[in-house]
Amino acid sequence: MQAKASQETDLLTLLKELAPDSSMSTLRSWIEKGRVCVDGKIVARAKLVVKKGQEVKVGPRVHFIRGGIKILFEDEHLVVIEKPEGLLSVATDSPTNLSAHDILKRHFQGQRVFPVHRLDRETSGVMIFAYSEATRDYFKEQFEQRLVEKIYFAVVEGRIENKQGTWKSYLKEDETYYVRSTPWENEGKLAVTHYEVEAQNRRYALVRFCLETGRKNQIRVHCQDAGLPIVGDKKYGSKCNPIKRMALHSQKISFKHPITKKQMTFEVAFPHSFSKLVNT
Repeated sequence: MQAKASQETDLLTLLKELAPDSSMSTLRSWIEKGRVCVDGKIVARAKLVVKKGQEVKVGPRVHFIRGGIKILFEDEHLVVIEKPEGLLSVATDSPTNLSAHDILKRHFQGQRVFPVHRLDRETSGVMIFAYSEATRDYFKEQFEQRLVEKIYFAVVEGRIENKQGTWKSYLKEDETYYVRSTPWENEGKLAVTHYEVEAQNRRYALVRFCLETGRKNQIRVHCQDAGLPIVGDKKYGSKCNPIKRMALHSQKISFKHPITKKQMTFEVAFPHSFSKLVNT
């Protein structure tokens, strides 16, 4: 369901015109669940002003499975999910630690499921899993060639003077699984993070990150290096946790389908708690 605004109006009014039989609470729930996009970007405010000519689109209802996982897309080759915060991407040595990978294998019984990339346990957001070794290998090559677009949002501690820029360093993981930057190329792997400040107040900044590389803990380490640790990230320097989670979210992923070669983009709204931190 989609339409272009014929005149300037607020989002909720336009949605009511699109779906006159739906209640206002239902329309608000569409926004809260990240189903509404304006000019291709997920929006989170019902009172947002939509300008004449802007396109509003309501996405399909998502499918939830065990563990709070949202199925955003599935075909015979791959599945795209939104992983909740607190859930592992893949299993660890401990049999008691359930993972998104485990849940998908159990839900789609008889279907082989291969991890394509990972998100930290404390990070929420969009992920891809493959249904064949060939699809897994395709994505591995796509990631290595930096052909997959990945966008993250985070709330960091402190203000950022330069509203946009790029952080580069070589990342090295030690025997305790702690990742740090090193100035020597031969000791680590190049990590490149582009950032842009979306909003900020005296204490916090909401930042959009575009990853040129996909190293382990890359955003977390670069934020710490900049003196701007991610809220709730105690491992990498955070001193506070007002929302009882690490404020890092995988918001968007864009790639070419391994078979059809069609460009596919999936976006999931970052938690409302992120916005609240910078709007208070």
